[in-house]
Amino acid sequence: MRELISRIYGIALALGGPGLFAVAFLDASFISLPQINDLLVVLMVSRNKAWMPYYASMAVIGSVSGSYVLYRLASRGGDTFLKKRLRAGHIDRALALYQKHGLLALIVPGLLPPPAPFKLFVLAAGVANVPPGQFVTGVAIARGLRYFALGLLTVYYGDTALELMRTRGREVAVWVVGFLISGAVAWWLIQRRRRRAAGE
Repeated sequence: MRELISRIYGIALALGGPGLFAVAFLDASFISLPQINDLLVVLMVSRNKAWMPYYASMAVIGSVSGSYVLYRLASRGGDTFLKKRLRAGHIDRALALYQKHGLLALIVPGLLPPPAPFKLFVLAAGVANVPPGQFVTGVAIARGLRYFALGLLTVYYGDTALELMRTRGREVAVWVVGFLISGAVAWWLIQRRRRRAAGE
């Protein structure tokens, strides 16, 4: 498996943006390739910083496309599809989170690095009949925040960011995600306070 991952990594790196799209698609759909997307984004951006929006966008589009394939399979197969692949308790918890928090139940796992069970929430979104437009928007927001944040860090910190991803990739991802989630929560609280003030 390591040899296969290493080969995929090398091919993606040689192809550039299309390779990044392909790896993101595979990772989000049929094959788990933990942290390869993050490393590829950082490495490609470090080589050509001006192309950061392009590389981050290819990772986002690939991830959204792969996630949508799983979502459609789950929406057609329903509970039967999930029960064949996942434990019943996991399914119930994911569906309960959707009922309570809506798209945040998809966005937050989409921001988190492995081993966060993002695919579980993608599958649950299909079973829960989340509207396709909302689903695509949620995944795009989560993956966009994640990959563009990594891209910006690489633009500003260059080789230091690459070295950190190689040696402490998971820790860096957790810190980035924590920062993004904190910002999102702060924005949500501000908007909520404004709506209350307007209502009064």
